[in-house]
Amino acid sequence: MKKVLELIVYLGSLLLALGILFTVRGDLWVHVEKYIKPNKYNTIGEVNEYYREENFLFVQNAEQFTPMNKQDILNIYYSAINAGKNEFTFFCTAEFPDCIQVIEEIANDQNILSDINNYVHPFNSFSHIETEYDTRGKVTISIVHTYTKDRIDAITQKMDELAPELIKEDDTIYNNIKRIHDYIIENAEYDLERADFGDDTYQSDTAYGPLIQGKAVCGGYTDLMALYLDRMNIPNFRVSSDKHIWNAVLIDDKWVHLDLTWDDPVYEDGSQQVDHRFFLINTQTLYAEEETEHNFDTNNYPELVA
Repeated sequence: MKKVLELIVYLGSLLLALGILFTVRGDLWVHVEKYIKPNKYNTIGEVNEYYREENFLFVQNAEQFTPMNKQDILNIYYSAINAGKNEFTFFCTAEFPDCIQVIEEIANDQNILSDINNYVHPFNSFSHIETEYDTRGKVTISIVHTYTKDRIDAITQKMDELAPELIKEDDTIYNNIKRIHDYIIENAEYDLERADFGDDTYQSDTAYGPLIQGKAVCGGYTDLMALYLDRMNIPNFRVSSDKHIWNAVLIDDKWVHLDLTWDDPVYEDGSQQVDHRFFLINTQTLYAEEETEHNFDTNNYPELVA
């Protein structure tokens, strides 16, 4: 009996020692990852060709990747998406005890994630994003991009073909934007089947729909316009409410709205006509024209506050 008790005590001690060793080894590994390899986790690393250098009021390109507050976390998310990463890892520390809690809140808030996504180049935007974290503070963001390489190549080729017709170097920014605005509306029709019934026959919620297939919903109009604005090096971002998405553009040091969807009205007789009611207008005018679908979160788009 005594030997049995001694064996139980021995095995219990062994299991406890192994548990402590496993925990310590795990902590040591995190320590090694974070401090022995600082270049991997303390910088954004390589960025792709669609990286935007602009900083916005809501999110900025992160300068350091050990967050000390919520804004740092938002900036890290933006930087990872903006750089075109498929996966990015960073660490919380004891200096920010609420770090994991804040990350959990952001990771489960689709509105905030969508608004961050609106500030990046469309080709770097995500269709799906997941966040994994552990009790030791390691956080990994996994990103599935909206646009495949084949789609990007097809869109880019078509834009190259149209560029001489739409973008005139000797013309004004205003006229170039108007020419692109009108071309997109004249050559794409609103995809009622997708909007009303979820029919995904056409890729109308991306730039591929209006540019290649001639079909668009608000996401397609907005992405294609954003791609042209980026090509002309005009600062812009997409802005969305819970029902709609459109473009924001910096013209003459002022942020204004550009909504191709609402400038492409659907008439009962099936006719099509280019409108300009939502062409480069300020927020006050936007609300005067239509406020319900354009009721965006001003906290997340402060440049557009009237």
